[in-house]
Amino acid sequence: QVQLVESGGGSVQAGGSLRLSCAASGYTFSNYCMGWFRQAPGKEREGVARIDLGGSTNYADSVKGRFTISQDNAKNTLYLQMDSLTPEDTAMYYCAARPSIYRSGCRDDKDWYNYWGQGTQVTVSS
Repeated sequence: QVQLVESGGGSVQAGGSLRLSCAASGYTFSNYCMGWFRQAPGKEREGVARIDLGGSTNYADSVKGRFTISQDNAKNTLYLQMDSLTPEDTAMYYCAARPSIYRSGCRDDKDWYNYWGQGTQVTVSS
């Protein structure tokens, strides 16, 4: 059974940093596309970053240069390092996974992913 558990959220002031973690279990971590998404109150869930099996990454324009996605296959853990946070980054953050046999081609579309964590709240104050 695939399980994803996010952690690392919290409250920070603008300009601060947080590192989110997503601990995965129940599957071979390195065979899955992984992504981070976020959802602010009253808004649709949106893609933040994703990483392909080959290690290629992609970011939403709003977080490029500030956020970094990475993974540790030995620890079955996905990370999102978030720097220079702004109040607009306030949201519930979710990790998502989908199995793949290709080293590239993971998608940014939230509807493409099969498995989701429960989310971790990030609040940035001005």
